[in-house]
Amino acid sequence: MLFDLRGRRRRAVQATYLALAVLMGGGLVLFGIGGDVSGGLFDAFSERGGGGDPNSAIEERIDRLEKRVAANPRNEAALQELVRDYYQLATTQQESGASAFSDDAKDELRKASAAWQRYLSSVDGKPSPSTATYALRVYDVGALNQPKEAQKAAAILAEAQNDSTSYLQLVAYAALAGDTRTADLATQKAVDLAPKGQKKAVKQQAERLKKPPQQQGGGSQ
Repeated sequence: MLFDLRGRRRRAVQATYLALAVLMGGGLVLFGIGGDVSGGLFDAFSERGGGGDPNSAIEERIDRLEKRVAANPRNEAALQELVRDYYQLATTQQESGASAFSDDAKDELRKASAAWQRYLSSVDGKPSPSTATYALRVYDVGALNQPKEAQKAAAILAEAQNDSTSYLQLVAYAALAGDTRTADLATQKAVDLAPKGQKKAVKQQAERLKKPPQQQGGGSQ
């Protein structure tokens, strides 16, 4: 992994981090960009379109995948698709306009988490960045709210994408997890990878992300 993942801090739900997560990860999740899991959420809906209960179609697909994993517990492709499909099933249970998942939806998120952890223990080589994007959403503050696990997924994405934006994302999640060392190292990497004219702005953004949430809004509580 990129850095030692250590330290603890109180978990906080902060709009800044939610916005950052949506901007940086939303496109990857919806469109399946840059990965080896077949399709994103839009693809998953379209391939099962044509009427009927979409949840039933997803559940049937999950049943087939679970049988494949039962027959071969190290089936990396099936485990990756389970992460995606359980996350998708959770999103169908999310109330319109809600920024956080309901308790019922979190049951599906926990199943996605279990599939992700099994995938990590089975993967031969580096984990898939595309699947890590789903994992990041699963562990985000409005979902299972597990900053340490979100940080690990963000580190996989930063290493794969190797750009300033992905390292800023890692700064945010490392700060949430209380891992100041990783946040500092990711800040330096984000600055190093930024275009010459943007290095100062990237540095300022990273330093802002590292502050406790109550200090980010200019003193508002």
